[in-house]
Amino acid sequence: MSTFKTVMRRILNLPEPKGDKGTATPIADKSLTSAAPTTPTAPAASVPAGLQQWTDAGARLQAQMPGPGRTEPTEAGAEAGAKSTPDSQVPWRIEDEKSGAKFAVKVGRGVLWGVVALAVITGVRSWIWAPAPAKPAPTKTDSGPQYPVEEAQAVAARFARSYLTWDESDPQARAAALARDMPRGTDTTDGWNSKGHQQVLVVQPSTVSVLGDKRARVRVDVLVNTPDAAPADKGDKGDKKDDSKKDDPKKDAKSATRWMGLEVPVVQASGRVVVTGQPGIVGVPNSGPSVPAPDSRTNDMEFAGRTRDVVDEFFSKYATGDAESVAAPGASIPALPSGMTLGTIRNWAVDEGSGTDRVGTAVVGWNVGGAEIEQTYRVKLTRVASAQAERWQVAEVHGGLTP
Repeated sequence: MSTFKTVMRRILNLPEPKGDKGTATPIADKSLTSAAPTTPTAPAASVPAGLQQWTDAGARLQAQMPGPGRTEPTEAGAEAGAKSTPDSQVPWRIEDEKSGAKFAVKVGRGVLWGVVALAVITGVRSWIWAPAPAKPAPTKTDSGPQYPVEEAQAVAARFARSYLTWDESDPQARAAALARDMPRGTDTTDGWNSKGHQQVLVVQPSTVSVLGDKRARVRVDVLVNTPDAAPADKGDKGDKKDDSKKDDPKKDAKSATRWMGLEVPVVQASGRVVVTGQPGIVGVPNSGPSVPAPDSRTNDMEFAGRTRDVVDEFFSKYATGDAESVAAPGASIPALPSGMTLGTIRNWAVDEGSGTDRVGTAVVGWNVGGAEIEQTYRVKLTRVASAQAERWQVAEVHGGLTP
């Protein structure tokens, strides 16, 4: 253990302990003690063994330095001192710094100055161009579950059919139909005097206006047919009644088919939508609002003339269900309803353009139901080429004046 301590002291260049009991006496380095001269002020015996070499070196250096009352060392004295101090006894040695360490120092300095320059640039920029204030995050409001619009439309449509259908010969049928969509215990016979006949032909639910508190108002458009009784004869008592109407039942009554609107109040309760009370009949608009005129298009009259036969052939096959035989390869064009025949193609115009696809507008007259009706189509033509020939064929057809 003492040997290990001694070795560690020499490695760390620590002084030897004095007067420690139970410790080994340090071994003096003969090569250092014998060669190192002592100074008058500091005897060699009083200097610790670990500091002996430093003390000797300081004495030699002091002897070589000029001072008060001293003469500069001569070349002979310096040479003698050099001879008396072997290289092995020099306490320190000056070594050049390695090139790798120098490079690391330079790189570190460069990075440090770069960080400083970046901080200066960003600071000056923030002085000139102030950063834009951060936009506040949008506030999310919890509106709860959305109103069951589709269910409300379905309930209102079914209720409208039951409400506007009546037959004085079977009043209970109407009451039972209304009970399906109204709260339990509601008097479903209230509001009708149990007279007359009316039949619902078409029911079309429309807008749903949410009123809050799970309540809403549903607009329903209904097409009804009402047989109206012919007015009674008001002739004199002595006159004979005209019995000619009895021979033709159609003259005794006439049917009136008309659209009417119905606004139905509904509420969501216990997981379903029910009608809260009597609805109200409202009018149906006679016309729509004004709309912007469609954009005018420049027509390519020359191209329309060259492709008129293609369009004539296509529409002649369209009504017969054989349109795909003259359409472009890969086109899927369903047949028109049966009973329609081609009347005339009144107009065919093609928009200005180029390329392998062109679009035009066709105005076609169809014979259906003993009448001729005019229809407008947007037709897309595509160029189909083969080794023998090249022609234009119909790729798509859509109704209306949409682009």
